[in-house]
Amino acid sequence: MNRVFLVAYLFLISLTLYSQDHHTSDVNTITSTIDSSDVDNVVLKQVFLVEATIEEAWTAYTTKEGWENWATAKASIDLKNGGTIQTTYDPSVTLGDEGTINLKIVNFVPHQMLTLQAELSPHFPEFMKEDAAHMYNVILFQEVNSTKTQITSYGIGYKLNDKYRSLLDFFVQGNEQSYKNLISYLKTGEPSVKY
Repeated sequence: MNRVFLVAYLFLISLTLYSQDHHTSDVNTITSTIDSSDVDNVVLKQVFLVEATIEEAWTAYTTKEGWENWATAKASIDLKNGGTIQTTYDPSVTLGDEGTINLKIVNFVPHQMLTLQAELSPHFPEFMKEDAAHMYNVILFQEVNSTKTQITSYGIGYKLNDKYRSLLDFFVQGNEQSYKNLISYLKTGEPSVKY
């Protein structure tokens, strides 16, 4: 009986490890994990530390000044449940015009959690637009100590297929670059915007 239990246990561990796809950034400050154990809800989890108080990390995510110092060229934030974050990477674009990225603030708990949902533009692939209502980004903020904060980002609602796989590879790289910008900005206080 113990042998059967051991074989079953080892099989389950192997299956779990197989269903997890890990990517680690080149500087080992950001850990990216693609959890594909649920084929209809693949989750991209990205975890990193910033040298900042939880208030500073929160401010970087929830203010115009914060976004424009690490994420995008222009930003406008209406921080409330059901509010929006409008951004653009192009400094010549007026927010609200074509090329504006609209993120709905689904909900938030100050200094702890922020849930965003992108309004997909016509430039996004059709298969992604079909799933847009089920796609979210949940960001958690956890105080490590008085000068360090752990940020965990969950990209929720992807699917386990070839189309999403290449898209996930793109998001892993793009998000890691953005998080490196954030790490640098919060460490130095100097703008760090590289796309």
